[in-house]
Amino acid sequence: MGLLITGGLYAVATSMNEAKASTTTASASDTEEGGKLFAANCATCHGMGASGSKDGPSLVGVGAAAVDFQVGTGRMPMQMNGPQAMKKPVQFNDQQIHQLSAYVASLGAGPAIPSEDLTNGGGDAAAGGELFRTNCAMCHNAAAAGGALTQGKFAPALADVSGKHIYEAMATGPQNMPVFNDANISPEGKKDIITFLKQIETTGSPGGANLGSLGPVAEGLFVWVAGLGVIIAFTIWLTSRTS
Repeated sequence: MGLLITGGLYAVATSMNEAKASTTTASASDTEEGGKLFAANCATCHGMGASGSKDGPSLVGVGAAAVDFQVGTGRMPMQMNGPQAMKKPVQFNDQQIHQLSAYVASLGAGPAIPSEDLTNGGGDAAAGGELFRTNCAMCHNAAAAGGALTQGKFAPALADVSGKHIYEAMATGPQNMPVFNDANISPEGKKDIITFLKQIETTGSPGGANLGSLGPVAEGLFVWVAGLGVIIAFTIWLTSRTS
């Protein structure tokens, strides 16, 4: 009984959070038009009805946020098969993206597109920085400059990424990214992370050249290589003078 009650309360809380994240309501015509767009542009890989195929996974239950992120950043439709979908110019306008999102959302419940008040960067940057360093920096770098993963994959840099797409990525876990649902990071926590990212994006590097924002290891290596090179060059010059 305790497990049943706990599970029921968790389901209610999750549905409330998903409802809070929703920004738009899809009409029947949006869903219908989205189905047509999906059949013409996405069904080749994801199958009719988004049921999946050998070339693409099922999209039933991924939610509107996953479609809005993947299509809104140009990662979908994919240009070619590869280790991961690459960001490229967006192929659909905002209305078409909304229609595609509405169609996929109609196939099964999933994360909704976040509201503007969660993505506008009006949270606590200090708290967001702590959450980012705990949950995200091991892949995206402490300065959100991105980093390499295994088998040709990588965590992209987060500069010039909209707050909406950052939130959707946390909620849906694209590529190799884990899903940070509301039980892992609350909507307010996600808002704080977005605030932190926007702050460091506008602050820049107070020390001048940021060396790719890779931190003290890269900076130390640069100083070591450059300093050692100067010492070797000076030694060669002294040797040539004495000879």
